[in-house]
Amino acid sequence: MNLSLVQYTPEWENKNRNKEKIISLLELKNISCDLLIFPEMTLTGFSMDTENLSDKREGENLRYFSDVARKFSTNVIAGIIERDGNYYFNTLFHISPSGSLINFYRKIHPFSYSNENKFFTGGEKPVITEIEDWKIGLSICYDLRFPELFRFYAKERVDMIVNIANWPIPRIEHWRTLLKARAIENQCFVVGVNRIGNDPNANYNGYSSVFNPMGNEIITLPDKEDVITTTLKKEDVEEVRSKLPFLKDIRLI
Repeated sequence: MNLSLVQYTPEWENKNRNKEKIISLLELKNISCDLLIFPEMTLTGFSMDTENLSDKREGENLRYFSDVARKFSTNVIAGIIERDGNYYFNTLFHISPSGSLINFYRKIHPFSYSNENKFFTGGEKPVITEIEDWKIGLSICYDLRFPELFRFYAKERVDMIVNIANWPIPRIEHWRTLLKARAIENQCFVVGVNRIGNDPNANYNGYSSVFNPMGNEIITLPDKEDVITTTLKKEDVEEVRSKLPFLKDIRLI
């Protein structure tokens, strides 16, 4: 699988400007891949302004990313502020190359340290999506600190786990360490896509990364806006789990 990670600087709460920025960046990089992944709350930054920035799951934001998927003939994973009745969710969705919504995941762990839990309702279930014969577990930012979610994905034998984030500089080593740990303990690829730049509450330096099933870092991107691409082989997951069958010894859960 050819995988591209979009690490960019969203303009604070400006969806229209960010849509323009994304298209310009993708055209500049001449993107060609099987899966294109964007950071958490892709078009707004990590905002709590749910009333003004939210959208129905299959609303204008989905239509925009469906256009991106069709334009570049790729699967897309991106994040939005979702409105569902009187509830708001920090949501990730997977769109096919034809522009269809394949799956969506609602962040299970709102970030209480920044009062996200006061504005957003937590999701209730893990979600596994598929691209051809790849099984992919979905997660968002703060979820990364809770290994129980990822252990569920390992027990379902996913090949890859994706985490999209707005993870700030003061705790960036936690980000890097936790991505690596989730790869090692679950023996799969772990992909983390973070943002760059500043918002009114935090500064970000990226470090979007991919770790292989042995916990080795394949690619990483610190300190700049860019799109990075790598090729992953599902056979690497199968080989590690075969040679080191640690997942078979899981107890208690």
